[in-house]
Amino acid sequence: MQTVSVKELLSGKQLQQEVTINGWVRTFRSNRFIALNDGSTINNIQCVVDFENFDETVLKQINTGSALRIGGTLVKSQGKGQSFEIQVNDIFVHGNADPDTYPIQPKKHSLEFLREKAHLRVRTNTFSAIMRVRSALSFAIHNYFRNNGFHYFHAPIITGSDAEGAGEMFRVTTLDEKNPPLTEDGTVDYKADFFGKETNLTVSGQLEAEAYAMGLGKVYTFGPTFRAENSNTSRHLAEFWMIEPEMAFFDLHDNMDLAEDFIKDVISYVLEHCQEDLAFLEKRLLDEEKSKPQAERSPMPLLEKLKFVVDNNFKRVSYTEAFDILRNSKPNKKKKFQYPIDEWGVDLQSEHERYLVEKHFNCPVILFDYPAKIKAFYMRLNEDGKTVRAMDILFPGIGEIVGGSQREERLDVLKQKIADLGIDEKELWWYLDLRRFGTAEHSGFGLGFERLVLFATGMGNIRDVIPFPRTPQNAEF
Repeated sequence: MQTVSVKELLSGKQLQQEVTINGWVRTFRSNRFIALNDGSTINNIQCVVDFENFDETVLKQINTGSALRIGGTLVKSQGKGQSFEIQVNDIFVHGNADPDTYPIQPKKHSLEFLREKAHLRVRTNTFSAIMRVRSALSFAIHNYFRNNGFHYFHAPIITGSDAEGAGEMFRVTTLDEKNPPLTEDGTVDYKADFFGKETNLTVSGQLEAEAYAMGLGKVYTFGPTFRAENSNTSRHLAEFWMIEPEMAFFDLHDNMDLAEDFIKDVISYVLEHCQEDLAFLEKRLLDEEKSKPQAERSPMPLLEKLKFVVDNNFKRVSYTEAFDILRNSKPNKKKKFQYPIDEWGVDLQSEHERYLVEKHFNCPVILFDYPAKIKAFYMRLNEDGKTVRAMDILFPGIGEIVGGSQREERLDVLKQKIADLGIDEKELWWYLDLRRFGTAEHSGFGLGFERLVLFATGMGNIRDVIPFPRTPQNAEF
């Protein structure tokens, strides 16, 4: 039996035709009006039942959350709130939902409550809208890279290297946790492990992507990454998705050009294709912020914020120039910053990044040429010997959203940086080989996908923009 979606029905193309639809009951009023939703749109279709034509045992199974197949005629609605409705002539109950125990009732639920029901929360307007925007962003990302000559690269999830150098990695092992084999000095003997060495879940696919960019020219990863950082904050996840393009023969300026064009393109896509969901999320955000102090509210409404990124050229500013701006700013002089700006070389915090975007420049900002001591070993050292060709993109309301750099392509410089950090050269022999055999300038950047979804939906907690969040003490689903 051919069915149509709610989204198709609400276009009105099947007006006065017999239609069949599947979905879940949002509400059932007066034993007459069923609001049905199938996930194709944030809007419900009203299904009007003449209860005298149906067995009472069927009607008793129609509760909020029940899954139904409904057949009937699509007609123009006589009531307010919808343009079209179905005059029902057939109902099949796929599965009932017990009204006494089904947790997603037609009332407002807190986000904290819904996180405890992560397997059901997508049936709410808020989470269905978020997940459709997330899906659209995923498509837009793949589409952009495909249209710009990139090859999709699957980076390994199990790795023996720590690309970020943070050491906060999840170990992968098959050794007996109660009685692992030990070396003569009493440490765990990883030579007896499955891979013959210590391995972890990856924090980044960048290093491997560099290798493939040096043969395919332009590649990108889009996959899960993991970080064992014990941070129970609204900005951290233990499992998250990363987009990491790597481009051979790209310098820092090429990298910045690509990153700006990319991010504008994918945000433009959701502005065009997710209008109803974004409008709903914007209204939800405005209603939520009415109860917040002015200082905690978003700097601009959701749609305005997205258009702010798309419509403005990104201002490019060196770290040193940004440092001088921040050091001489009123908030810094009046000690309003939580983290004072006093000495060149400090790592900028979200409050500083947002000040540059929202107060000083009033447009998205790309900071570049950061102090080497606060950036990763693989970033290309500048001629001044103290800065590297790094770049971060800063957005309103969120601060850093993209981080990237021109990679260090000079073998001698890279070996010295590795030695200075105490990294075992043997662990990166293959990475150094890229500098021995046909080295060339190359660049790339990383974008945390959940950060992008957070920005695009206006949500305040990163746990609400991924289907099943993984955080400290939480792997429930």
